[in-house]
Amino acid sequence: MFSLLRKKSSFGFVMLLTIYLLAAPESFARASQQHAATPVSEIVVWTYDSFTSEWGPGPEISGRFEEASGIHVRWVVHGDAGEVLARLLLEGVDADADVVLGLDQNMAARALRSGLLEAYKPVGADKLFPESIFDASYRMIPFDYSYFAVIYDSERIVQPPTSLEALCAPEYERSLILMDPRTSSPGLGFLAWTKAAYGSGWKDYWGRLAPSILTIADGWSSGYGLFTAGEAPLVLSYTTSPGYHVEYEDTERFKAALFDAGHPIQVETASLVAAGKHKENAKKFLDFMLTPAFQETIPLGNWMYPVIDIPLPDSFRVNPKSDTPLWPEAPSDAELSEWAVFMAERLER
Repeated sequence: MFSLLRKKSSFGFVMLLTIYLLAAPESFARASQQHAATPVSEIVVWTYDSFTSEWGPGPEISGRFEEASGIHVRWVVHGDAGEVLARLLLEGVDADADVVLGLDQNMAARALRSGLLEAYKPVGADKLFPESIFDASYRMIPFDYSYFAVIYDSERIVQPPTSLEALCAPEYERSLILMDPRTSSPGLGFLAWTKAAYGSGWKDYWGRLAPSILTIADGWSSGYGLFTAGEAPLVLSYTTSPGYHVEYEDTERFKAALFDAGHPIQVETASLVAAGKHKENAKKFLDFMLTPAFQETIPLGNWMYPVIDIPLPDSFRVNPKSDTPLWPEAPSDAELSEWAVFMAERLER
């Protein structure tokens, strides 16, 4: 019975539509042409996975920017930041992107050398913390920063490590989760950190560290997910990570291990893609990026510090800032390949 009624209803609708089209073909054609001719004002932003996750700042930023400008943000995710850069370099001028968001200073040499990024000094750049600006050409514009650190589970680790060397101690055997420096910005930052600390002896250090490593994840999201699932009591992350657990889990169980020699800073950036199809929309997005409407989503969305002076959430009280910010030199492509071969041999043993 219900099926028969649906069929009759559909038949009646088709007849009415046919009559309407025969009676008013010109008005229908005009309406169709007007609808087809209305462009969707948009911008294509490439970024890493956690930025656009349901708990990341991306969805909130999309809504705020579209409300302010009428421009729709189409996010395209390519894993972690290292994968975003690799994809950009691979596709070159054919990359379907207007803005690349998430590259940091350790990726700057390769990104800037490519010639794929265009200089643009956004409105509001004078409000940036001066220490966050590492590219005076503004081809890489800061939007947040933090410090790399080893986060530990205080219910499982009584005495946290206080140095890179301490991570090699026997009590931390198979206790540490790291990220691959070829695909992950924290992984790249950690390799740069060890190179700065040990110089030409950096491979010897990694040889000593290998027994402490449980796994090397492809990106921060997967690595930190293993940590929160209890797979290991130590993980590479940021000094700002403990605040997340205070804010959403009401616990101070997870803490940053402060190293006496200091911690590398990471400054994340957004860049105007020179071959982008929506250049003016992209510039409006970069202007918006340095306003409070964007920046206030960073602390509780991306768990990093904003790059302009705005109030921080109370949960940031547990996030230590390094007294000694380090700016280690980024590893070369050759050193990344050397690391991969060296670690493949060590971790197979």
